[in-house]
Amino acid sequence: MTSALSKQTLLFTTFSLALTRFSYCSIANANVNSSIPAIANYFGTKGRYEEINPYLINDILSVNKSLLKPGCTDCTAIHVTAIIRHGTRYPTTKNIKRMQRLYDLVLNDAMNTDKWLTEIKTKWEMWYTEDMDGKLVEKGRDDHRHLAVRLATFFPSLMSEENLRSHRIRFITSSKHRCVDSIVAFQEGLLNLWKVTEVGPSHEINDELMRFFDQCKKFVDDVENNKTALEEVHRFKASAEMKIVQMKMADQLQVPYNHITPDLVEAAFFLCSYEFAIKSLNSPWCNLFDETDAQVLEYKNDLKQYWKRGYGHDINRKSSCTLFHDLFNRLDKAAHEIRFGHVSEAVTIQVGHAETLLPLLALMGFFKDETPLTADNFDLQHGRTFRTSRIVPYAANLVFVLYDCSEGLRLQFLLNETPLKFPGINHQAPLYNTVRETYRELLHGCNFEKECEPSRPNRNCEL
Repeated sequence: MTSALSKQTLLFTTFSLALTRFSYCSIANANVNSSIPAIANYFGTKGRYEEINPYLINDILSVNKSLLKPGCTDCTAIHVTAIIRHGTRYPTTKNIKRMQRLYDLVLNDAMNTDKWLTEIKTKWEMWYTEDMDGKLVEKGRDDHRHLAVRLATFFPSLMSEENLRSHRIRFITSSKHRCVDSIVAFQEGLLNLWKVTEVGPSHEINDELMRFFDQCKKFVDDVENNKTALEEVHRFKASAEMKIVQMKMADQLQVPYNHITPDLVEAAFFLCSYEFAIKSLNSPWCNLFDETDAQVLEYKNDLKQYWKRGYGHDINRKSSCTLFHDLFNRLDKAAHEIRFGHVSEAVTIQVGHAETLLPLLALMGFFKDETPLTADNFDLQHGRTFRTSRIVPYAANLVFVLYDCSEGLRLQFLLNETPLKFPGINHQAPLYNTVRETYRELLHGCNFEKECEPSRPNRNCEL
């Protein structure tokens, strides 16, 4: 039986679509003439890095060194650790299958004769194949080549050819091919910068650090393989907000409402995002959505990341304890060695996944909204700080810079090349001891083995 809410939603949507059809089509036609989709800022983890740093669109190697001022005089950078997400990639096999189903539906059932839809049916071809399965694309290699040059421009004394040759720059990566290919591209960026033709430096594969979530049994049991762990996501997929997006898309295609499922809506959204991220195209698929639709779909994707990688379940962030301790062990080592005038490891480059960065950020208290994200509070969360579109696009990076200053060691944190204050500390580059004190409980606790022990089922013992 249809609920009162569903009936109300259906009546409202049918009426409002009739009123807004002409204006919506005007927006769609306008988008065709723009190289950047109007909804590009809402692609979440499928977003392009340039959308959060738009100055890179005109100059991909542009940097603003003034951002790196620690706020004190007489400071020298002595160590950098960069934790970086892989570059732009192809869709996974699961999403490619969904895209194929959507494309078949459009070819066989869509009745709309608008220009953009005719273009899909007559000119656009389904070129994604299942064997692509998340592999790095050439744009993804460029993401890391260019990032390498920009970071070397930020820190020329640390990311230098001399330090590379003397093995004072260390490279660590996840075993996934898109991460390995990204770190090789990063190394290529450095070698090209210095006009070095010899084979690039080696890298270390370490899934315990860069794919810690796979190693955490409690996370795997309680979240990854637990169907109820993402209940808020499932509820939102059935919400009135999602129903409206589905019906608007069905109206755009002129197909029955029940032909458009949440999965097909997401497939269309992904087609728009992948065509843009990979090919820099404002695809005709983007015309299926306006900004309101994109905000709903972004929230759906943020809900998934929040409950699977962020603050939704405590084990999400605790699974990153190993990476957290590894980071501070490196910083502690550099802090100790600088007393003797030489830091053995000047730079550490670590490449992983969005699933690597988000838990660590949550563990350290970044982007924690006062009100948790749920299926019921979409309208209250427009100003949320947990927006993956802004936090972890392709090639997202967390950069920790340790400075030796006249008044002591200081630590600065950069998110995607922009300084960000540590939670609870009102200084752009606080004293290192202040940062350590802020995270004292985590530094003395947060034991990976203990936190990741699988939950024990309750059993009644018989005597």
